[in-house]
Amino acid sequence: MSAYVLVAEDDEKQAELIRRYLVHDGYAVTVVHDGPTALDVTVKRPPDLLVLDWMLPGLDGLEICRRIRATGDMPILMLTARSTEDDLLLGLDIGADDYMTKPFRPRELVARVRTLLRRTRQQERTEEVLLKAGPLTVAPDRHEVSVDGRPVNCTPSEFRLLSTLAAAPERVFTRAQLLHCITDHGRAVTERTVDMHMVNLRKKIEISPRRPELLLTVHGVGYKLSRGRRDV
Repeated sequence: MSAYVLVAEDDEKQAELIRRYLVHDGYAVTVVHDGPTALDVTVKRPPDLLVLDWMLPGLDGLEICRRIRATGDMPILMLTARSTEDDLLLGLDIGADDYMTKPFRPRELVARVRTLLRRTRQQERTEEVLLKAGPLTVAPDRHEVSVDGRPVNCTPSEFRLLSTLAAAPERVFTRAQLLHCITDHGRAVTERTVDMHMVNLRKKIEISPRRPELLLTVHGVGYKLSRGRRDV
């Protein structure tokens, strides 16, 4: 799916030129010509990137940038006829990710947009995913488990079971489904193996293993991980 770019530029000829170059490069583009409309569109249909003119009527680009930064991290490329170092620093301090002074080459603008979007996607890919259910946290990338911040040492099979359960809290998994998570090719295991792992996990993550509050048995079906937080 192509990235969606909002262009907020009061000069209609300039805005159309930017739009044509971005569309040619494969982006979906919306163009607006005043500040209030720009802010309204970012709320109703948040773009992947905002090309924002500093001197918009109704609400200037700096104020729009301030408001967007108060609630999110949308990439913003600021456009302005101002060219002093103080203006550059002000725009960046307010939260713009990049800055271009007018007049500029449309091809360079498209290249800046492409770079900002690529950087944003790389950051999104590198953000760590944490699986949580009540006081339990599973960090798949680091192969770590904790309960109320206390590290829990798990075997590889126990970790795979907890990861599966924590990815869908309150969902009931059958023993057969959980067995599939830990089956090693060439090694015979049975559903009883799942039960044994659950016994061991309860000793590690429950306050009272005989009265579990996190790792629950659903009689006649299998197991689930509860979101309920215990009093500690």
